[in-house]
Amino acid sequence: MRTRAAVLRDTGQPFEITELELDEPKAGEVLIRYVAAGLCHSDEHLRHGDIVPQFPIVGGHEGAGVIEKVGPGVTRLQPGDHVVCSFLPVCGHCRWCSTGKSNLCDMGASILIGNLPDGTYRFHDDDGNDYGGMCMLGTFSERAVISENSAVKVDPDLPLDKVVLIGCGVPTGWGSAVHAAATEPGDTIVIYGIGGIGINSVQGAALAGARNVVAVDPLPNKREAAEQLGATHSCETAEEAQELVQELTHGVGADKAIITVGVVDAKVVTDAVNTIRKGGTAVITGLADPTKNNIELSSSLLTLFEKTVKGSLFGSGDPFHDIPKMIELYRSGDLKLDELITQTYTLDEVNQGYEDLVNGKNIRGVIIYDTPPLDGAPA
Repeated sequence: MRTRAAVLRDTGQPFEITELELDEPKAGEVLIRYVAAGLCHSDEHLRHGDIVPQFPIVGGHEGAGVIEKVGPGVTRLQPGDHVVCSFLPVCGHCRWCSTGKSNLCDMGASILIGNLPDGTYRFHDDDGNDYGGMCMLGTFSERAVISENSAVKVDPDLPLDKVVLIGCGVPTGWGSAVHAAATEPGDTIVIYGIGGIGINSVQGAALAGARNVVAVDPLPNKREAAEQLGATHSCETAEEAQELVQELTHGVGADKAIITVGVVDAKVVTDAVNTIRKGGTAVITGLADPTKNNIELSSSLLTLFEKTVKGSLFGSGDPFHDIPKMIELYRSGDLKLDELITQTYTLDEVNQGYEDLVNGKNIRGVIIYDTPPLDGAPA
């Protein structure tokens, strides 16, 4: 079958809207018709060159949609099921999954190559060239064939254009505060960078009972959004935040800091480590070029004050556990999703969406599809 998709062909180039051939699902795979796709900063990292995937690649790793076909051996899903996609697949039996660290599942090793677990591809152009899908998903396509290990079934009454955010940005930010930082009631938490990830770290810290949640961002609209969704204070600069934290904690320092800026650099890590107290933790969730060293800290500072610096992927959680949990928090009104979406776009407007993201206009942008179902497929 044919599908329209937004493709990246090389670093520095915009997304190109093209038509690709899409194979039928094979064993353990499903055909999904996407209803919505989130515009996450990680895809901008690919375009900008902070992270280099295997080109060409169909962009998009935050998606929700309807299953239209299933391949041999698929038992968890059936045509008509509504699903939220996890940008990290979960096999359930590798060393990491079996020890409760499914966010580190071995199956995620090829997410920047885009092939499916059997090592082959489902997107092709008319010349027979293979195209990967970002995070084995390629949500910037009307349809895709994905592993059943990447799809979490949800109730059909949920608005897919809202819960789509629970595929990446929400659990990554929320889990950075709840799981990785282990926020406790009464904590003082500082969050650097209030984009699609940082805003959910704010929500997570607030839900976990933090007494002070300090949001740090140079843009007034981001700071305002943070205060609407749980931040008790906001600051324009890291220097202002450090001074404020000293006042709030009577000179002790923040319990935890979470780094969710668009591109992590040495300064923001140093600022975070200097702001946390003795025995405090700084969580690095934001990304940067993985081939370059971009942190420089005093080892004596870590030793003498027993400070911890740690990374967090997918909020250090379990996609198949955390996604349903967050959906229940959304249903109860404790987790806000609708309020995160600043603007919606069509697939043809994907480059405008990323321009708005880079310019700081959006907390979250979402692509909405109106693709009709296949003949005979459930709506």
